[in-house]
Amino acid sequence: MAATRIVKVGIIGCGEITQVAHIPTLCFLSHLFTITYLCDVSAESLKHNAQKVINHIPQTTQNPAELCASPEVELVFIASSDEYHAIHVIEGLRHDKHVFIEKPMALCMRDADAIIEAEQRSKGRVMVGYMRRYAAAFLDAVAEIGGMDRILYARVRDIIGPNSHFVAQSGTFPRVFTDFSPEVVKDKNDRASDIAHQALSAECGLTVTAESTRMWRLLGGLGSHDLSAMREALGMPQRVIGASLKLPFWSALLEYRNFSVTYESGLDSVPRFDAHIEVYSMTKTVHVKYDTPYIKGLPVTMTISENVDGVYKESTSIRTYEDPYTLEMKELYQVAANGKEVKTTAKDAKQDLEIFQMIMKAGSG
Repeated sequence: MAATRIVKVGIIGCGEITQVAHIPTLCFLSHLFTITYLCDVSAESLKHNAQKVINHIPQTTQNPAELCASPEVELVFIASSDEYHAIHVIEGLRHDKHVFIEKPMALCMRDADAIIEAEQRSKGRVMVGYMRRYAAAFLDAVAEIGGMDRILYARVRDIIGPNSHFVAQSGTFPRVFTDFSPEVVKDKNDRASDIAHQALSAECGLTVTAESTRMWRLLGGLGSHDLSAMREALGMPQRVIGASLKLPFWSALLEYRNFSVTYESGLDSVPRFDAHIEVYSMTKTVHVKYDTPYIKGLPVTMTISENVDGVYKESTSIRTYEDPYTLEMKELYQVAANGKEVKTTAKDAKQDLEIFQMIMKAGSG
């Protein structure tokens, strides 16, 4: 039996998601990936995370360009702060590396277009980290929804308690580091301000306030998971009829050609994770339920409720206990090692921004 090719990975950004999900998952998949390089603005974070990589100590740097240029890196993971996503993706593509980018890929159309243009010039491909769309139950649900005679209504819901509650129980023992200079903090804040004005004022024609900026960032963070999965299951909405953006909860009514979708989301202090997509037809309802991705082994389930010859029938299936991050990484391996087509592309991710704009404009009246 031929040996499996090991893909060499460099990770830019060693914060919570890298510590809780990416390093552990890539290490569990050590027959497919090896982490060769880590990059972060924090020297202490690099020291801590280098010890978490199995079998060896990876090279470390505080310079993303050094990682992207290294011949020891084939695949660049971007898990840096959102303000730097576009810069780091483009740097990876400039060196013809494949790039896996955590969502949101970008927070404004300007940056999304710059990434798409850079990919067109590169030998590398971009895959956006929408792990919920790789869950086996979600893929089963998409097939079920596609078989419906006519969709009548759908609901997309994501209401969660503090992430810290789940992270503390993840078994990964992540740490937060603050050993970076005032110049680093200022640069991040300046970039955040520029992106907010570009996205909200230049591209949406809306007033930039602390509230509108926070709402935009929440859509790019938590909301992108839900709306991206909604797009795969149902397609793009035609418009947003109305939205209530009263933080920390928000909701919107999205109109499709023959049905509408209620999108509701929020953050509170109750330690639970309530995320699902539910699609209704006249004789069948398909419900996909997600649990927190930070704790491995919690399954994504699909429940079908239907009328079978006048009898109410309900069935719940768990196709696998493999978590969505693991399934996503297996798909990423096929992209990087075997040239498989990317599902969650940069062009696909740009559509999230279109929906964000619809929601923000509808909620501004």
